[in-house]
Amino acid sequence: MISKNTIDKVYDQMRVEEVIGDFVQLKRSGANYKGLSPFSNERTPSFMVSPVKQIWKDFSSGKGGNAIAFLMEHEHFTYPEAIRYLAKKYHIDIEETEQSNEEKAQADERESLYVVSEYAQQYFQDNLTSTEAGKAIALTYFKERGFTDETIQKFRLGFSLDEWTAFTDTALAKGYQLEYMVKTGLTGVNAEGKHFDRFKGRVMFPIHSMSGRVLGFGGRILTNDKKQAKYLNSPESDIYHKSKVLYGIFFAKQAIAKADNCYLVEGYTDVIQMHQKGIENVVASSGTALTQDQIRLIHRLTPNITVLYDGDAAGLRASIRGVDLILEQGMNVKVCTFPDGDDPDSFARKTAYEDLLAYLQQNATDFIRFKASLLMQEAQNDPIKKAQTIRDMVESISKIPDPIKREVYVQECASIMQISEQVLFTTLSQILKKDLYEGQKVERKQPTMQVIKTPEENKKRTVNRLEVLEHDLIKNLLLYGSRECVFLDTILVEEEDGSLKEQQIQQNLKVYEKIFLELQEDEIEFANPNFKQIYQLLMDKLAQNPHYDVNRIANELPVDLSEQVSNLLMEDENRQLNKWEHRDIIAKDKDAHINDAISDIILNIRALLVRHLINTTSEQLPQATDEQRRELLETIMNYIQLQKILAKRLNVVVNY
Repeated sequence: MISKNTIDKVYDQMRVEEVIGDFVQLKRSGANYKGLSPFSNERTPSFMVSPVKQIWKDFSSGKGGNAIAFLMEHEHFTYPEAIRYLAKKYHIDIEETEQSNEEKAQADERESLYVVSEYAQQYFQDNLTSTEAGKAIALTYFKERGFTDETIQKFRLGFSLDEWTAFTDTALAKGYQLEYMVKTGLTGVNAEGKHFDRFKGRVMFPIHSMSGRVLGFGGRILTNDKKQAKYLNSPESDIYHKSKVLYGIFFAKQAIAKADNCYLVEGYTDVIQMHQKGIENVVASSGTALTQDQIRLIHRLTPNITVLYDGDAAGLRASIRGVDLILEQGMNVKVCTFPDGDDPDSFARKTAYEDLLAYLQQNATDFIRFKASLLMQEAQNDPIKKAQTIRDMVESISKIPDPIKREVYVQECASIMQISEQVLFTTLSQILKKDLYEGQKVERKQPTMQVIKTPEENKKRTVNRLEVLEHDLIKNLLLYGSRECVFLDTILVEEEDGSLKEQQIQQNLKVYEKIFLELQEDEIEFANPNFKQIYQLLMDKLAQNPHYDVNRIANELPVDLSEQVSNLLMEDENRQLNKWEHRDIIAKDKDAHINDAISDIILNIRALLVRHLINTTSEQLPQATDEQRRELLETIMNYIQLQKILAKRLNVVVNY
């Protein structure tokens, strides 16, 4: 594990404008920078970076956070990968925390597998251009496929010499251990115990992780030897699990996120050819049946998948069976087929970019509609086949977790199949009940109208209101925590007759002091756990140093909270992007009334607390004895009196 000392150094040295500037063209805009969103297609900038606050906010997608959050969103790094990237960028030596001998051995082994695989990729690349066999055989093959030098370099394509131990001998001479070459599947062992190059005589397609590390290889034979498999993949290892990997995901991830759609193909060359033509949001399952892990990998980038099939009708029927898995994940699936005899590779090779893009857009059909049409063609006039087709379609619809989508698809299928919706809904209901009985999680329809508000629902509404107030309180604390203000406060003084009387006092306090004292007085805790965590960290920092620069907070919070902080801090930056003043929309200057804003928020929180106390106390009345009831009623009346005073100060009317 990376040590806390290293992480602290990274947080201390990283500059959000420098990190994002490597990926997005930024232009100075007052104290901030702005640019076009890297997460969506837009013509006017809605992406804002604040060097002072060390945060960014993309108003087109709603994303935001610190520099690490950007790398995790844009590059799809894990948190440790983002830290390592920044450590390398800022020339920070990475310290590892103390690990057990077993953990060290496991970590060392995994890293050794990566190192051997990285070396193999470079070795195969060099063979392609620096050996006579590579240039004459492998490079010629790639050129015949229509791949340019730039494309070959981009995908790190290579060649394994047609010699039994060429790679193994070279790697051993370079100091790489045979153990790891065997574990990655680069080197094989025969029945006699002799070693050989597993990918001997094949063109090589490296398979990369989401972050770009080499996990394994796919190798294609260049001869017509029917005794050998046309394609050979690396075996399963500690770093390569084919069911969890998609070919091309490293090169496609940004394009997928930006286009909000992923094209899914079958083979390596399909991916490469599409990329070369300019369609970069494409990945391949590498000939394996689609798995849930692969679907989740895409779902991290987009909820939309378009599956590209060739025109082979015989293969279509078998291929579409696995797409039900995509529906189960709640994703939107479309299907695009190519003319008979064409696959994505061949079609892209002979089609101009504009025509290819237009074809994909015009021929992408919703999966349910596509499957219904395909099955109906097979059933033709056979009533038994038609009945089976209908059940097959409803089975697919039942996989969809969203009940609204299910209903829409039922209506669509009823139209295509010329059958009543009622029959389909009945069949769907039977399937869902069966799934429920078998213990599968299915989504139930909720009532469309709820007239009676239960205590639980009223409590939920109160929590929602409280969350809005907590949002405003944290925002003011972030923006103005260290600022000193004059607060006019009203306290309640008890008279001799027991009545309460208001008395005004004036206090000179910093904003964070005012908030802390008020919340402490009523023993109020934040309902929202994220706000609570931000509040506690802020108060700790300000208590230790009253002059603490609150703008640094985004870089001292966990990544999952940095987006929330950026949302709070950058709300007002939206005015700058939208140029409201030019539209004669003048925003209220909140800086001039911070003390009033803070006081109002606290009064509203207090009013909610009093209402909650009235409700919880009232709930005790039915079970109380006569004496207890009198005490409870007296308590309730005191709360109501306090509620009236708060309502008066807030200029609201309280109904009983």
